[in-house]
Amino acid sequence: PRQRAALILCDVLGYGAADAASMLGTSYGSVASALKHARATMTRRSAAGAEPPPPPQSDAERALIGKLTSAYTTADLDALVALLTDDVRLSMPPHPFDYHGRAVAARGLGQLFAQGHRYRLIETRANGQPAFALYRKDPHAGSQHASGLLVVTLAGSRVSAMTMFPAGLLTRFGLPRTLPA
Repeated sequence: PRQRAALILCDVLGYGAADAASMLGTSYGSVASALKHARATMTRRSAAGAEPPPPPQSDAERALIGKLTSAYTTADLDALVALLTDDVRLSMPPHPFDYHGRAVAARGLGQLFAQGHRYRLIETRANGQPAFALYRKDPHAGSQHASGLLVVTLAGSRVSAMTMFPAGLLTRFGLPRTLPA
């Protein structure tokens, strides 16, 4: 999990290794080592034949993102799970939240939706990947509050990873912390 968190903080969100070390509560050397190992793992996985993502902004990417957005905003668990690869990974660095595999991810997402939470998704990009600002509807305040930044990794016509980052990162993407209902 630390390798993945370091990789995402540095290579996806653009933080330096020193900043990532501070966020993860570890040393610069530990983050540098984790990055080296994580990048090597990604290279091995790419060589092993993982399907490449559709080209950015292509019709294929837009169609997949549209299906994902619809499933997530309507809490349609079956439709969302159908979009996931068998080896999908859901994580929330630097927290230990980490689901690996479609069945486990389905249970995690099912718990999220079972709590009655409904979200509005605002599209953006993080390190060239599709990403979303998630806003949770507050039925009492008449507004929507930022829940986090969801970065999505695509593989072919499916989602191979969903990584949730804290809501505080939204300002780096020029996105507000609250939206009107």
